[in-house]
Amino acid sequence: MSAVEPGRPSRQVPRARERGHRGRIRRDWALLVVMAPGLLYFLVFHYGALFGNALAFLDYVPFLGIVDSTWVGLANFRQMLGDPQFWHAVANTIMIAALQLVFFFPAPLALALLLHSLVGSTVKRFVQSVVYLPHFLSWVVVVALFQQMLGGAGVVNGWLGELGLGAVHVIGNPEAYKPLVVVQLIWKECGWATIIFLAALSQVDDQQYEAAALDGAGWWRRLWHVTLPGIRPVLVLLLVLRLGEFLEVGFEQFFLQRQAVGPEAGEVLDTFVYFTGFANGEFGYAAAAGLFKGLIGVVLVYTANKVAHRLGEQGVYRR
Repeated sequence: MSAVEPGRPSRQVPRARERGHRGRIRRDWALLVVMAPGLLYFLVFHYGALFGNALAFLDYVPFLGIVDSTWVGLANFRQMLGDPQFWHAVANTIMIAALQLVFFFPAPLALALLLHSLVGSTVKRFVQSVVYLPHFLSWVVVVALFQQMLGGAGVVNGWLGELGLGAVHVIGNPEAYKPLVVVQLIWKECGWATIIFLAALSQVDDQQYEAAALDGAGWWRRLWHVTLPGIRPVLVLLLVLRLGEFLEVGFEQFFLQRQAVGPEAGEVLDTFVYFTGFANGEFGYAAAAGLFKGLIGVVLVYTANKVAHRLGEQGVYRR
């Protein structure tokens, strides 16, 4: 047996770790190959795209490229801070995001609780299939369906006309626009968003429900003292992630309906960046606005995660 000199680190531990890493790679090579396309997608289209933030500090001209375009420093940000149209888009985005957070975030939880309470597996699977379907429809189809239902010549106004009642102006009405887009989001994505909640509810121990029922707890007491504490880590995690996307209200949905209500009611940060960059050719200014939105998202995620740690939850990442 060879002795190791005192004070000299052994080389056997790094070699063992190296052999362990190589062994895991040889063992899991098939999984790594399957994971490679998704990893490549994130590296190219998410992390690689971060280099495009350099446009925010340039007077970018597409024919010159990033290298030869003029460096302007913070000029684009100063223009952004003094632009009332930008702040109007920010205000619209915050209002719509707040409505989505208040009304859309609890909707999948309520639907998941309803589905979880269904006894018959056949009925449960049928309802799940029905509520999942709108997720697979594009926003073009969803907006067209709402136009056919709530438009000036839509089905609802047709019924109201037959009853001798006045028409209801929903599509194209700036005052009804913000509630309308929230209703569209709930109808399209609520069913799909229940998947995570249903998985979390399935992990709650049924014996806790039985013990609470024996103690005389009604439906509301079981929900408040058993169900919600059992899925609280998932609720906190999803809330942190949702706050990180607080200003990410969507592009296609608002782009398709912006012209009908006008920029005053329909302009959000995503459409502002698009029209500023591609319609007006101010690519540097548009990049500055997009970078502003991303930085706000980072701050919100960090703050919400700190609050989650204070509440005793893990959040997105550990301390």
